Amino acid sequence: MAPLSGRRGVRAAGEISLSTRDIWERVLEQAVREGEDVYYLELSDVTFVDVAGADALAAAAERLRDGRRLVLDGPPGTLRRALDTFWPGLAAIEVSMS
Repeated sequence: MAPLSGRRGVRAAGEISLSTRDIWERVLEQAVREGEDVYYLELSDVTFVDVAGADALAAAAERLRDGRRLVLDGPPGTLRRALDTFWPGLAAIEVSMS
């Protein structure tokens, strides 16, 4: 995970799974604590997100106050499918394919 330049958020790469879960959850907790209206998660270099990683993302989004959101840039298909299946219509998560 590395900070983004020019906007608030992080860039992730590889897999989000059991071996990286602690780091992922710390990043998401930081996003919730920071209080920014928009927090970007650049995920175009992420190859896989397990269901527990998707659950952590959804839980973080649910803790955001009204009007705040997490913007996922280029998330892998596994994450998009998990969000659509288990957390449809979660307003605090915006998926961008740019």
